[in-house]
Amino acid sequence: MSSAGQVIRCKAAVAWEAGKPLSIEEVEVAPPQKDEVRIKILFTALCHTDVYYWECKGYTPLFPRILGHEASGIVESVGEGVTDVKPGDHVLPIFTGECKQCRHCLSEESNNMCDLLRINCDRGVMLADGKTRFSINGKPIYHFVGTSTFSQYTVVHVGQVAKINPTAPLDKVCPISCGICTGFGATVNVAKPKKGQTVAIFGLGAVGLAAAEGARICGASRIIAVDLNPRRFEEAKRFGITEFVNPKDYDKPVQEVIVEMTGGGVDRSVECTGSVQAMISAFECVHDGWGVCVLVGVPKKDDAFKTHPMNLLSERTLKGAFYGNYKPRTDIPMVVDKYLNKELGLDMDKFITHSVPFADINKAFDYMLQGIGLRCMIHLDA
Repeated sequence: MSSAGQVIRCKAAVAWEAGKPLSIEEVEVAPPQKDEVRIKILFTALCHTDVYYWECKGYTPLFPRILGHEASGIVESVGEGVTDVKPGDHVLPIFTGECKQCRHCLSEESNNMCDLLRINCDRGVMLADGKTRFSINGKPIYHFVGTSTFSQYTVVHVGQVAKINPTAPLDKVCPISCGICTGFGATVNVAKPKKGQTVAIFGLGAVGLAAAEGARICGASRIIAVDLNPRRFEEAKRFGITEFVNPKDYDKPVQEVIVEMTGGGVDRSVECTGSVQAMISAFECVHDGWGVCVLVGVPKKDDAFKTHPMNLLSERTLKGAFYGNYKPRTDIPMVVDKYLNKELGLDMDKFITHSVPFADINKAFDYMLQGIGLRCMIHLDA
């Protein structure tokens, strides 16, 4: 019997309050409304952004909430007006969207800053009616970045759904929906290092290592990693990292260390931490005249980036990159196809270091908080 148009009861990991372990609950998931898609989530992974908003350090608390945004699944049903996807399609829900109608979506100079569906971490309801699609005994449970993938079923705006090749292994391509594209695209699409140039990567999480993979594939001669966790260096070598710098090992700013190491600065840097000090260091370590720094990490709400204007007047370039400069619905299906055809040069297995059943989702938080591994794949059917 079809479940289309019916309320679905399923398991979800609910965050009831900041910093407390998620609780597996039975939730009701309402049918999709106009321009919405209900998806059966098969795989999801934990990203640092989930942890930041779970901890609520510097962010507006909104609970109870279903977190999660890096995931893969299959369309269960669609709402009124949805024609791009149909039940049975394999999809990646994306934390930001592409309405294909606003000035950003239609612009050749803006890739993913959609006026309608740009990421909004504070909104916990759907756009169609300002209500949630999740509830427990009639009490609403809030959404997160429009995806809420820590649930066996979720409802997402169609503009945040990328239809992908059905032959793609959903567990392998799951990280493409966030971390991989964010880091890899920041390097290959925005920083664009030339063959033989030097690149500094700030932060060796999954996003930073995806950025390093991009630098390796572009032919960088030196890839210098900057991280406070020395345990990550050995693992980072598998992603093309050639040198490692721990700022705690020096009594001067790390940008000065890198400038000395490279005889004037690196050609490109990519910052993937969200630390405003790391952002400043990443910019100030690039070479004058041609150096390009790309900021990827999300800072805290009240952070301020400060540098001397001469650093810009000396012809260094500072850029930001959002989701690797990829359009969610237009580009991500092509990225998956290139992965399947081995055209990207990415080995997704290197990024997935742990795997847990849905009931053990809190272990994924433990791994990330301890700085262990990269991506923990959570099996929602297990």
